[in-house]
Amino acid sequence: MMNSKVVPCKYALVTLALLAFACSLASAYDPSPLQDFCVAIDNPASAVFVNGKFCKDPKVVTADDFFRSVNIPGNTSNKVGSNVTAVTVEQLPGLNTLGISLARIDFAPHGLNPPHTHPRGTEFLIVIEGTLHVGFVTSNADGNRLFTKVLNKGDVFVFPIGLIHFQLNVGNTKAVAFAGLSSQNPGVITIANAVFGSNPPINQDVLTKAFQVDKNVVNYLQQQF
Repeated sequence: MMNSKVVPCKYALVTLALLAFACSLASAYDPSPLQDFCVAIDNPASAVFVNGKFCKDPKVVTADDFFRSVNIPGNTSNKVGSNVTAVTVEQLPGLNTLGISLARIDFAPHGLNPPHTHPRGTEFLIVIEGTLHVGFVTSNADGNRLFTKVLNKGDVFVFPIGLIHFQLNVGNTKAVAFAGLSSQNPGVITIANAVFGSNPPINQDVLTKAFQVDKNVVNYLQQQF
């Protein structure tokens, strides 16, 4: 039987010190942006907001600052057959600095929440009613792999931060899901809207070469958005 060796106390202390140093480095990076951009300005009197929102005087905060109802279904009478009711810091001021937000997603039969990304937040989705086909696509470096799953009532799925993802109601009845996101303002970029509906429009030569299609196809798609 091999003799066991006790690690000297000084080595244990060094290990603890290194762990503490690593933890301090992990918390020392720049804060993540809470909007698309935040251009620096020298005169604070001309500033619009800080990275996030200004804080309300705690003495005048009420319970209503932390409350919002999402009980009313969203209107799904649109081209994609879905409606997202967002609850970010814009709708619920009490979320400021807390790093979370919520969304209710209503689907008509066969409705789609189109491919999109959240540049500032990971999303987890729970199905409350109906059946959804969901998925996300990994980055170019990972080969753009597609991960998909069919979710039923009570099922949960996670979409990693920044990755393109979607949800499709594959049932013949309406569906409802709730999403939690790891940012008070996760942002959303709907891929089709951003590419074909930007303001001003992206040059058609860029899109025809990127998608390898005829310019008439690009023109048609731009007209849809």
